[in-house]
Amino acid sequence: MCCAGCAAVAETIVAAGLDDYYRHRNAPAGTAAAIPAELAGLAIYDEPEVQERFVRDGPPPEVACREVTLAVDGLRCGACVWLIERALSAVPGVTAAHVNLATERAVLRWDPGRVALSRLLGRIHEVGFAAAPFDVRLREATIARTSRALLRRLFVAGLGMMQVMMYALPEYTSAPGEIEDQYAGLLRWASLALTTPVFLYSAQPFFMGAARDLRALRPGMDVPVAIGIVAAFAASVWATFTGRGEVYFDSVTMFVFLLLGARYLEWVARRRASRALDAIATAAPDRVQRLVPGAEPGGETETIPAARLAVGDRIEAASGERVAVDAVIVAGQTSVDLSLLTGELVPVVRRVGDVLPGGALNAGAPVTLRVLRAASESTLSTIERLAERSAQDKPRLAQGADRVAVWFVAALLVLALVVLAAWWQFDPARALPIAIAVLVVSCPCALSMATPAALAAATGALLQRHVLVTRGHAIEALARCTDVVFDKTGTLTEGSPSVVAIHLAAGVERALALHWAARLEEGSTHPFAQAIARAEREDRGTDSASGRAAAAAAGILERVAEPGAGVGATLVAGDGTRRALRLGSARWCGLEGKPPAAGAADIMHGSPAQPNSADSTVFLVELPAPPSEADVGIPLPGSPECAEAPRLLATFALRDRLRPEAQRLVTALADAGVRLHLASGDHAKAVAPVAAALGIDDWIAAASPADKLAWMQGLQARGARVLMVGDGVNDAPVMAAADVSVAVGGATALARVAADAIVLTDSIDGVLDLVTTSRRCLRVVRQNLAWATTYNLVAIPAAALGFVPPWLAALGMAGSSLLVAGNAVRLWSWRPSTC
Repeated sequence: MCCAGCAAVAETIVAAGLDDYYRHRNAPAGTAAAIPAELAGLAIYDEPEVQERFVRDGPPPEVACREVTLAVDGLRCGACVWLIERALSAVPGVTAAHVNLATERAVLRWDPGRVALSRLLGRIHEVGFAAAPFDVRLREATIARTSRALLRRLFVAGLGMMQVMMYALPEYTSAPGEIEDQYAGLLRWASLALTTPVFLYSAQPFFMGAARDLRALRPGMDVPVAIGIVAAFAASVWATFTGRGEVYFDSVTMFVFLLLGARYLEWVARRRASRALDAIATAAPDRVQRLVPGAEPGGETETIPAARLAVGDRIEAASGERVAVDAVIVAGQTSVDLSLLTGELVPVVRRVGDVLPGGALNAGAPVTLRVLRAASESTLSTIERLAERSAQDKPRLAQGADRVAVWFVAALLVLALVVLAAWWQFDPARALPIAIAVLVVSCPCALSMATPAALAAATGALLQRHVLVTRGHAIEALARCTDVVFDKTGTLTEGSPSVVAIHLAAGVERALALHWAARLEEGSTHPFAQAIARAEREDRGTDSASGRAAAAAAGILERVAEPGAGVGATLVAGDGTRRALRLGSARWCGLEGKPPAAGAADIMHGSPAQPNSADSTVFLVELPAPPSEADVGIPLPGSPECAEAPRLLATFALRDRLRPEAQRLVTALADAGVRLHLASGDHAKAVAPVAAALGIDDWIAAASPADKLAWMQGLQARGARVLMVGDGVNDAPVMAAADVSVAVGGATALARVAADAIVLTDSIDGVLDLVTTSRRCLRVVRQNLAWATTYNLVAIPAAALGFVPPWLAALGMAGSSLLVAGNAVRLWSWRPSTC
């Protein structure tokens, strides 16, 4: 098939049992109107069966819209980006259009009720570019074609340049009149013959780009280059035919060769920037083996596209295969390689009930899985979507450079005309080569690429090290942050606390207290909730009272929760008895300022030590039960509905360990001049030892999400640029309000959505990696902008004064672009050590 569209049509026809269509067809189908062939095939992208592979729902609050990532071919500079974004934004029904020059991708969001996707793809084609829904495998084929075409043009230009330079050498080295006219003419005609294919074939990308920019009335970098090449070639042709004047065939071929060479190397650098994202996009398999309904694990399967999997489907993952979507093991045991997602090279054992993220490699035995999320919502898709969101955002530095580049080219064209007119008055023979040198020596590409190239290299390098930047402003904001606010549990500590002791009230059995607490925390991902659930499971197998506890609560009528405080519910026992219970902080349970429970500590089996004041404390209380079965609300302690004081049932002591890398991270940030803060919802006796161990002087404890937010906003009011590092639901409001935020490994879904960057590994070393790489990236951006500005300020006046010949102008422009791209690419091999 010639393209993905034709392949999709053919598959649809055959799948519908209509393959006789090809056998009986004897002529092309008629058309109602003359539609360009390249646009007619775009209608296939409006078919729902085709769209399900690459179109997704828009983000809130635009869930009614649809979103797609496009691969765009033909991008040259910032003017190309502006042209596409402006053309798409003008179409009714388009809500967002963002083009990334470095990765050559566009993210498009539109209302399908107002405009079709094929119309938008056609609009991109109308302004001179080729675009199609991003498919990494088709993209690789496009990249190969583009690479071959560039190399062919470069080869023709290089061969022509070498031969023309040989014919030009005698004129440069001989004295005036030393070469007879007939031989001089022969050399000129030979040079014309060799330069013509370079002009017509190798220089074609510059002419096409210039024509596109002029149609849009927005001159880009191709316009001055194309004008310079045409002017030099036209003047040389005139001089060859008339036998009067100078020829510049050697300059023309050198222009084209050097500029094509620079463009090819820039293109390679941009490809490297998107390679890490491409690796993620290709990780999940396109097709899976789904068990047919009613089949046992290991039984009959059918091969279907992964995009068609629905929640609840059962799939088989053979040894050596990657898991296509997030799924839970329902049969079998295996070892799993998660290196693509977390960087952990050692396979981990997974059993029935364990969840495998999409992209995990089954390195052991075959297993049967139940799908938890559709392909578009899997872990891999989420990572890819967040990375694309980062690429489509433009930080302030990039926006400023784009604005400068817009006016730069227009001003340059005016300057070239002024220079041509001025030199025509003083030395007409030099006027044209000097004007050409002014046009060619300038480098708007270096200005427009200075920031995107560095940002793409930095985000790509971080992604390879399993740190995902999800918003475009994050790199710049991280580099400028002055203060870091850490959450404690799960961020500076390991986030896997254990119940070390339980204080029980008189008449309350340990098994009952654990069972009630575990029921209240069902479904929660908070580390304390998981610790209580583990303790309950362990106790269930060792305590004879577990049978009575299992019968103590048969159901939950109502559940309420406050992030960072606790949870409450009405539990109904098998005999109909109801208990209104609360589990959480002292404030949430109505015990603030009251003494702890009476009674001795019941040390848990396997606890590392006796309870101490640094342990975190969780309270379990019983509130007055609702008066009737119809009234199932949970009264607040101290409210009119709760005249009686809550009864304290148990106090759980939990202990978490400090991460081994926390001290290294905090020390490195402090050495870099960053002010450190700690905000925790835990009580002061648990927070103080952590702060003291890490050398953090400024901290708050027993803080609700609102308290954390107010405290951080106080820092910002004093001029601080705050980086928030957290992992929990109660951190999300603070992370959203911070100047920049980072969610560490194991963070909740809400924290990841609110964060500007995500550390995918279990280590918090990625936070230091983020800060150091961001600062390095900002230095590279400043270096690129300083070089591009200095070069243009020096080279353009020098060319206007006649000190820069055309060949040197071409060399300078190519070298300037390569220097900017090469400086950005250095971020790939750079590894952070300190800030």
